[in-house]
Amino acid sequence: MISGQSALTPGNRGGPRQTQVTVVRNYQACIPLTRILGEGDIVLLLTPVVTPLEQNGSDPFEPFGRALAARHPWIRHVPYTARNGITDTHVGFIRRAKAVLFVISGPPSAGQSSQADIAEVSRSVGVEKPHIIVACGNIQDLGPMEASFPTVIQLSGYSAQDLRTAAAVLFGESAGAGTGGVKVQELIMPPEHWPPEEWDARDVTPVLELWNHSLPDQFHLARFPLQNILQRDGYAMHFIVRLPETREIIGFCATYTTFVDKAGERLIGSLAMIIVKSPYRRRGVGKSLYDHAVRQLKRIRGVDRLRLGSTYPRLLSGIPAGFSSEEWFQRRGWAMDRLGPGRGQYICDWLLKIEDWPNGGFSSVPPGLVFRQATFDDFEPVSDFIARETARKDYTYTGWYDQYMNVAHDGRLGDIILGLDRSRIVAAALVYTPHEGSPLALDLPWAGTIGRDVGGVSCICIADDNGAMTSSKDTVMIRLLDACISVLRDQGMQRIYLDAIKGGDEGFQSMGFQKWAMYSEIWKPI
Repeated sequence: MISGQSALTPGNRGGPRQTQVTVVRNYQACIPLTRILGEGDIVLLLTPVVTPLEQNGSDPFEPFGRALAARHPWIRHVPYTARNGITDTHVGFIRRAKAVLFVISGPPSAGQSSQADIAEVSRSVGVEKPHIIVACGNIQDLGPMEASFPTVIQLSGYSAQDLRTAAAVLFGESAGAGTGGVKVQELIMPPEHWPPEEWDARDVTPVLELWNHSLPDQFHLARFPLQNILQRDGYAMHFIVRLPETREIIGFCATYTTFVDKAGERLIGSLAMIIVKSPYRRRGVGKSLYDHAVRQLKRIRGVDRLRLGSTYPRLLSGIPAGFSSEEWFQRRGWAMDRLGPGRGQYICDWLLKIEDWPNGGFSSVPPGLVFRQATFDDFEPVSDFIARETARKDYTYTGWYDQYMNVAHDGRLGDIILGLDRSRIVAAALVYTPHEGSPLALDLPWAGTIGRDVGGVSCICIADDNGAMTSSKDTVMIRLLDACISVLRDQGMQRIYLDAIKGGDEGFQSMGFQKWAMYSEIWKPI
């Protein structure tokens, strides 16, 4: 913790205390704000309506607004209430702002909405903007939602002195704890070329440490899941940058190649991750890794598309929402206007408590529609169905054919859930539990990372509407999920994880799902 000036504050029983401000995480690289703000850029300050600390009844967050405005005149201070949350007025301000400072005064009172939940709504409105959470108390009180915020600072409270110190930290005039002791000269050294070398995969420890220091808590991995995903002979090439003096690994890039469909002739090259140790960012390490990795992928015969993130094995489906790295990739020619496939459209991972699933609350199954686990007799029809659908929508279903065949060849036909319309396969999905050796569980680590009671549903493939289907795709999706959940419930799972789902946010939320992560899906032909 970094100590500021002593200040007498209400609640101290008259005794002095040290103001403490901690930079918990700065994954968007937006602290200090001077990095991202120019003249005229609006910063929106959203603060809760709380009981005043002073007897004069003034808003306790006014000193914060004044301290920020003294450094950047374009501050817009707008309160919010637990009852009304984010209103249309707030939405207008969020959309005009360059960055948002969202203040959380503490955990909710009985019957109140969580300020952390309101912050998530604010972030979803301005998902491309830096959102800085200013927590006036222990961030652990915010619950599991806390880990999803990429930029967080923690204050001792919200006294005037706490808030003035926070303003100084936000503008780089005072270092907060958690900045890693980076020297100023390290931040302003010009970029240079760092020669990448191929990683031999023998010692995963430095890469594990780099991964867990660079990603939000929800994406932290234990040694085995990360090692398993990285060590894929024949499908993976990974590169590192070392400090010449000490041989310390300061940058890492993971890449994979995956077959697009059954034909096995076309490949997609995945830039699964590029991570750089914080003191060496903005010095050319990431660019050196990126340029080298792209050159290597383009040399591989059959690669006709490049992707940010990976399909299988999966680390991240794309760039996590809110990460400042989107702009970095845009400067290198990646389109992110969200106007078409591969151009930054959002995909989500969802989490459901099975007890929240409306079991038995659906209308009866339409005539002719049946859902069940596959058997060995279904192998050929399943193979034909997945091959046909993945060929038709290869940009959506990249790599799915191999996943279905891996499960089938492993003898786990029961992990394939089918929807049949009058004996014709119209839908399929894969289910898995994290600790029973499923090949899909080894490729998708997040269900097992979330908890041992989390089962996964993946590769949801539904045929396009056509004359042979007597039910809508929405009906088929709901019934298919119901069948998958029933199977996983019988296997002792209490929660369900869905990965890389495009659209349908309102529908999934209405069925009890909570958004676990959101990514920008980005790929381009070469």
